[in-house]
Amino acid sequence: MGYNRIVQVQTSESDEVRLIRLAACLWIIYLIVLAVIARFDVPRQADLYYILNGVVALICLSLSYWEWIQHKLRNIFVPLIVAIITILPVVNNWVAMWLAPHGPPFPPEGPVQGILPFMLVALLLVAWKYTWRHVLLLILGVAVLNLAMVWTVTPPGSVPFPGGINMTLIQTVVFLVVGFSISFLMGRLREQQRSLEEANKRLTHYAGTLEKLATSRERNRLARELHDTLAHTLSGLSVQLEAVDAYWIVDPKAARSMLDQSLAVAHVGLEETRRALKALRASPLDDLGLALALTSMVKETTANSSLALELAIMEEIPALAPDVEQCIYRIAQEAVANVIKHSDAGNLLVKLESHTEKVTLTVQDDGQGFNTEKDTSQAGYGLVGMRERAQLAGADLIITSSPKSGTTIKLTVQKEN
Repeated sequence: MGYNRIVQVQTSESDEVRLIRLAACLWIIYLIVLAVIARFDVPRQADLYYILNGVVALICLSLSYWEWIQHKLRNIFVPLIVAIITILPVVNNWVAMWLAPHGPPFPPEGPVQGILPFMLVALLLVAWKYTWRHVLLLILGVAVLNLAMVWTVTPPGSVPFPGGINMTLIQTVVFLVVGFSISFLMGRLREQQRSLEEANKRLTHYAGTLEKLATSRERNRLARELHDTLAHTLSGLSVQLEAVDAYWIVDPKAARSMLDQSLAVAHVGLEETRRALKALRASPLDDLGLALALTSMVKETTANSSLALELAIMEEIPALAPDVEQCIYRIAQEAVANVIKHSDAGNLLVKLESHTEKVTLTVQDDGQGFNTEKDTSQAGYGLVGMRERAQLAGADLIITSSPKSGTTIKLTVQKEN
């Protein structure tokens, strides 16, 4: 079974076609106005000149609406229009001369001036679409055609029509100036367009790189959050379940006790995981602002601990970039969580203060501390994550600690001017 497929092709109207259409309409109006004025000054033989050139304008106007011929000719369409504009008027002048041998076939302004406006359109098309060399060839060709026409229509033994020669010279000078100006501007425009295209390509590549980098950073952030919640819980739960398995037959009572502890650890881990997933959204920053969100987070995190909490958070913190606020919030969250889990501290100080040129976060405890001279990775994956966050936000992070002497974490962020 066969199917007939109808394909509808929609062609976008180019700027050149619109220019040709507008110029043809204006040329028709121009010829009508000249014809009306000329009826009071010259015999009716001059009407033939206007009629023939009007036919040329109508041909160009029809071609500007004929999409099929535009699609078929493609790149040849504009050169064809230019040839019609520059050659047919000269042919029309010849025809007008031979058909009206006993009267002046041309208007008083001369055969050149009557077609000058549409010749200028041909110049615009060539200068717009092609190079200065093509413009120069068109100008010289038009000048030769006009001089040949003026010389041809001059009766033998007579002096050539002075107005036609003068207009040809004026037209050539004007065309040279206008053609060079348009060619120069179009050259600059093409150069800027190439530069813009290259810049767009670089910007697209840069945006893709930033997107990949942001994705990588987000993955690292998720890894840090999951490490400090789910990974710790599952690791402890795995050890306890192995112990339950070992005591299951030897000492069922001890195994039962260990199982209860495992269930408790599982519930705690579930709550921590929920807290971490909720914190990933960082909605408190959007809803409360940095100061209130930080205060709420610290109080909520230390609520079930035996820590003596001291909060010194300024209420009026200047607006910071979202990534900077996120950095301060996350590092404070990580630092407080580490104090509760690992430091065995009795006192905790969380301070956020704003100075003239910087904002400083301090988290200090009196816990067991650690040796900062060793590899930082030995101090925990969370500290490495804090350093990464600070580096990404362009902040300075100083970690001061020693065994049995507590830990001080100080984050300094420079304000933007």
